[in-house]
Amino acid sequence: MNLRGCPRERELRELLARGQWPAAADANLRDHAAACRSCSDLVLVAEAFRSARAATAAPAQLAPPGVLWWRAQLRRRQAAVEQVTRRLLGVQIFALALTLLGGVGFLAFEAWRGDTGLGWLRQLPRIAVLHWNNLSATFAADPTLSWIVLGPSLLLLASVAVFVATDRQ
Repeated sequence: MNLRGCPRERELRELLARGQWPAAADANLRDHAAACRSCSDLVLVAEAFRSARAATAAPAQLAPPGVLWWRAQLRRRQAAVEQVTRRLLGVQIFALALTLLGGVGFLAFEAWRGDTGLGWLRQLPRIAVLHWNNLSATFAADPTLSWIVLGPSLLLLASVAVFVATDRQ
């Protein structure tokens, strides 16, 4: 290996610096660069740097404006859906809390009534058959029955309505 380098390296370096390699080089210099290790390495490194510079200096490839607009609209819609979803989750939690509160209130009321407890459940089919035509008179005669039947029914109906309204996506 020669520490001074190749004697033709200077000529090759000038052609590479001007960007005229290999078009302006004579056949002898091209043959020499192919055979000489120092010159072939110089050409290889110079070509790699030139291609990297050309790739870096190339204009950026931008997406079409329609695609950019579509992506912005999609992001905006997704942000709106996330915001609504967070609000609906709060509504669902509130409805669940109200349902649980109503259930606990119902059980507390039944416990407070004491001796009858849940015995009214056994009488409910008989009451419904006997008073089918005049249900409002039955509720007027026994206001406790109206709260016992209508309260949990309305809570259940409200919970189902909230669930159905928030389940659609």
